[in-house]
Amino acid sequence: MDGPPSVGRHLQGQGREVALPFGVRLVRLAEPGSRDQPATRTVEPECRPAVGVGANQRAEQLGGALGPYALQAAIAACHARARAAADTDWARIAALYDALAQLTPSPVIELNRAVAIGMAFGPAAGLELVDALVSEASLAGYQFLPSVRGDLLAKLGRSDEARAEFERAASLTQNARERELLLRRAAECSGGATRS
Repeated sequence: MDGPPSVGRHLQGQGREVALPFGVRLVRLAEPGSRDQPATRTVEPECRPAVGVGANQRAEQLGGALGPYALQAAIAACHARARAAADTDWARIAALYDALAQLTPSPVIELNRAVAIGMAFGPAAGLELVDALVSEASLAGYQFLPSVRGDLLAKLGRSDEARAEFERAASLTQNARERELLLRRAAECSGGATRS
């Protein structure tokens, strides 16, 4: 049974452009000061994770095959339930992406699946999947492909390759804050200071 798109919207806050206040920088989920430490946050009425998690649980209890919206909501629910990045059920997310890839195959879903597999089963497993996507024409200008590849390479200790991927990702993004984060990651791979 496929849930309505609004289930996922409650979990992901889809349809809303997120603007960061001046002076706020993007951080990775596992970076100190992100979800690993308690923080005060404002939740818009359209973005209520508890409502979305409850709706997703009811949809799963109804049984039957989950459609693409329900699978996406289930993935978002796994993220919403985790109090910290380390608490995320990556094996479940990987299984949900496997199911989603069967229903709606796309290179972006495969990239997301590779991230989940890398988190659940180690960076080498994720990198193997990402490397299979490198020649995918539709991802040629997609900054998240080299970003993900850089992250996996960094986790494997392949710093020079990781730095090159983060720099490539930074050159592809149009978002200044993403570029700043990616260049910071590249600099970390060099052991150097942050470049702007």
